[in-house]
Formats: sequence, structure tokens, C-alpha cells
Amino acid sequence: MKEALLILGMMIVTFGVRYPVLALVGRIELPEPVIRALRYVPPAVLTAIIVPPVLLRDGQIALTLDNAYLIGALVAIGVAWRTRNLLWTILLGMGVFLVWRVLTGGL
Repeated sequence: MKEALLILGMMIVTFGVRYPVLALVGRIELPEPVIRALRYVPPAVLTAIIVPPVLLRDGQIALTLDNAYLIGALVAIGVAWRTRNLLWTILLGMGVFLVWRVLTGGL
């Protein structure tokens, strides 16, 4: 029951913070620089979510070959750059991550 109330509370706070902004954006014209800047928000947030788990192991930067997260991320970056295909990027990045993890004794 406590978890449900916690989730409900988080939902209300998130909705309460975001809805007024979304409602205003539909009614007012944003300047072009703001619209251009907003295009960078998703990549910036995704980078902030992904980079720490990929580069950090036990609070230390892990730029080694036994870091399967790093190897999988590098492959995913390469596939995304060459193919611009989200499905192939995910499949090959995850596949290399899992294979590398098995080969280095992670699983």
C-alpha cells in the first residue's frame, strides 16, 4: 500500500510541475533559440543517464577491456553512427555486451 501511495504522490508532483508548462507552450509562441535549445534536451538527458553506469565501476572510472558496459556502448555508438538504425544499434550493442560479459566471466 505504501508503494502505491508513493507512486501516486510522484505522479501528482510530476504532473503538477509539467502540465502548466505544456499548457502554456500550446498558447504562446516560443522564440526560435528556445526551440533549438529544447532539441538538445533528450540527448543530454539520455547521456546523463547512460554515461555513469558505462564508465564507473565501484566509484572508479573503468576504461578497461573487462568493462562489458563500455565495450557494448562503444559498439552501439559505432553502429548508430554508421547505420542510423535504432533497432540495429540496440540489438548489436546488447549482443556485444552480453557476449563480452560471458567471455570476461561476468555471468
